[in-house]
Amino acid sequence: MPHHNHEKEFVPRIGISIGDINGIGPEVVIKSLTDNRTYSNITPVIYAHSKVLSFYRKQFSAAEFNFQQIKNALEIHTRKVNLINCWTEEVEITPGEPSPQSGECAFKSLDAAVMDLQENLLDALVTAPIDKQNIQSDEFRFPGHTEYLTEKFGADDSLMFLISENLRVAVVSGHVPISEVASDISKDKIYSKIKLMHESLRRDFGITKPKIAVLGLNPHAGDNGLLGKEEQEIISPAVKQAFEDKIFAYGPYAADGFFGSSAYKQFDGILAMYHDQGLVPFKALSFGHGVNFTAGLPIVRTSPDHGTAYNIAGKGEASESSFREALFMAHDILMNRRTFDEVHSNPLKYTKLKSDR
Repeated sequence: MPHHNHEKEFVPRIGISIGDINGIGPEVVIKSLTDNRTYSNITPVIYAHSKVLSFYRKQFSAAEFNFQQIKNALEIHTRKVNLINCWTEEVEITPGEPSPQSGECAFKSLDAAVMDLQENLLDALVTAPIDKQNIQSDEFRFPGHTEYLTEKFGADDSLMFLISENLRVAVVSGHVPISEVASDISKDKIYSKIKLMHESLRRDFGITKPKIAVLGLNPHAGDNGLLGKEEQEIISPAVKQAFEDKIFAYGPYAADGFFGSSAYKQFDGILAMYHDQGLVPFKALSFGHGVNFTAGLPIVRTSPDHGTAYNIAGKGEASESSFREALFMAHDILMNRRTFDEVHSNPLKYTKLKSDR
């Protein structure tokens, strides 16, 4: 007789918000889920409308892409592609051309998925790209998903964390104009992000003693105050405070030399001061396989590291690799969190692990 494990196997229910229906979101979702190996150990739940999926399935002749329509998240079919319809009105689909309506649909999809996450009907969320302009409304006044979810789940702070196979980069200052970056960073803010990164590397990625590199803000990390004082007055004190709190944080490093040499390979996580300082090297080094993860939330949220890409929407040219990685990563982070929480809630059972603590 086959041996049955009495504890029911945990197959995470992963909500997928469709993003802007005129961008490449629906395409990368369909392409990722056409291969059923993608969901051999997860249960995808797409928040959109059957007409959107049918339109794009036809557009890309993806006949082998199948989904089950369900009324709500209580009816989820395990290890099948589930679809919940999030609007009733007729919506015109115009690939490559954002419309007020496509922004409205993106919000309805996100809102429905978030409500189900709050009710514990889902285990994680993977968000397809939104258009930050057309999604704005009375209910959504945020620069992006990260800020919206941070507020929705009542987190004090969160971390935009970009992850690929050999690189993990986060930013202190997120969606902020470059002219405001210097005034947006402070010692407390940097310290908070270092701490969030440290906690995430341990709980979400299973790294016992993470090493964190902190980048400077100015060219040459300020050159001893010659090219700016932020390193001496703000960044170094934050790194020092983290180190005193037993976090292995180092820096500030000059960003160009840090990525130009292979110094970045010696760290588990890298904290950049602002958006492009972190994302330019990240995207150059991770070749479309990167994933954006929002650390510091009580829920797991990942997304591909690309936008709506209207210029190629509807043409079948979009690569699904980043979206597929985002699905896999949501699963892995959930598993890591379960292990971490079990080890730390029941330390006696795991005394043999003490040696590597």
